[in-house]
Amino acid sequence: MNDNGKSKQGLKQQTYQLLKERLVDCIYPPGTILNEAQLAAELELSRTPIREAISKLEMEGFIKVLPKKGIYVTDITLNDVIQVFQTRMEIEPVALKLAASRLPMEGLISFCQKFHEPITDLQNSFRLDTAMHLFIIEHCGNRYIIDMMRRVFEENTRIVISSKQNQAKIHDAKQEHLDILNLLIDGKYDEAEKSMRIHIEACRKAALDFFYSNQTYTTMNDSFYMKELNKLSL
Repeated sequence: MNDNGKSKQGLKQQTYQLLKERLVDCIYPPGTILNEAQLAAELELSRTPIREAISKLEMEGFIKVLPKKGIYVTDITLNDVIQVFQTRMEIEPVALKLAASRLPMEGLISFCQKFHEPITDLQNSFRLDTAMHLFIIEHCGNRYIIDMMRRVFEENTRIVISSKQNQAKIHDAKQEHLDILNLLIDGKYDEAEKSMRIHIEACRKAALDFFYSNQTYTTMNDSFYMKELNKLSL
């Protein structure tokens, strides 16, 4: 591949990453309708890299292209919330157990210090939370778990930001994070695993409380509405 080809490939990847970050961070909130021209203008790009990024993001489930309507940012359904936390509850404590002895002490101490600092910016709070969990997961030594959990945390971030942006009661997990970190620092790995389960369950309950009470986010999945539409032709 020549330099021009490398440059084009780099632009495609950068465009994809930027759009993905905006979707994960709910800069483009669930339920929003976008269009190629709007995105191209915002990013000051031609439509070609935008179109290719859209295709990839649609395959990953972040968006859905609606002919003659635009690009629909997929809703977060109650089922999404249930499945994300089901996955976290089953996999994350295992990842912690695998990672515990591999975690660098300086990293654990650094996260403790960061959680002790006052965070007034909500976005930074989300980022610190996610960073701590991925720090543990990415030391588990299993690339399949790591890849899967990175995707799970993308959706987890959408869930958390959506609920907080809608002024739901925020679950303050600062002390729970500190408990997990301090147990890992002290080498109490079994207790850290238990604390992780308690933390995930508390986050799950907070998210479900919000989504149960907000019908906007409990629309049926495509497979269900397609079944209903198919009945019309019978």
